[in-house]
Amino acid sequence: MHRLLFVLLAAAGPPVLGLPGPELREAATPCLAPPQWEGRWVLYDHSTGRNSQAVSYDGLNQGPDPAAAQETHPVFFEYIYLYQSMVMFQIDQKTKDCSKIALTEAWDPFDIPDNSTFEDQYFIGPRRQRGGSGVVRQESDPHETWVGVYTLKDCYPVQETYTRNSSVTTSTRFFNLQLGISDPSVFTPPSTCQQLESSCSSS
Repeated sequence: MHRLLFVLLAAAGPPVLGLPGPELREAATPCLAPPQWEGRWVLYDHSTGRNSQAVSYDGLNQGPDPAAAQETHPVFFEYIYLYQSMVMFQIDQKTKDCSKIALTEAWDPFDIPDNSTFEDQYFIGPRRQRGGSGVVRQESDPHETWVGVYTLKDCYPVQETYTRNSSVTTSTRFFNLQLGISDPSVFTPPSTCQQLESSCSSS
């Protein structure tokens, strides 16, 4: 898959995971992740550092693009990704200057791929009732370049790790997710972006 996650908190120690009981060891078919949600994520590029952002995610054929994502860094930039048009808008949060940048990678949704392999199923934190929100399942692609953890209930992403090559690995942790998009206009680029020519690199 395309991204990101499995935030490894080496300094703080491993995440607190409840020990799985025998009933949690059964592999089930991959769940279907919700196509629209908003919340926050922490993206960690293992070569450059941590980045915390608000994000809105739309994988449906709605709004200005059938596949879109919008994220906001509280200090620097807002990014609007429109994958049908294969462009990204980068908006400076201070000056409101806008750059229109060509996307070079195809849309890759936040979900569990059909060819994934079930690895484990366990509780996060204290043990809860089977099927509750504290139960997650871990999957990987055939070459383990992507590892994803999703909630058993409602199939929300919890974390993803993506290894692009031997020197580039990114991790993403998701939190405070809510189903749906409260404001679809977040995917509409501001007027300062509308007339820009595409470029291949950000300014």
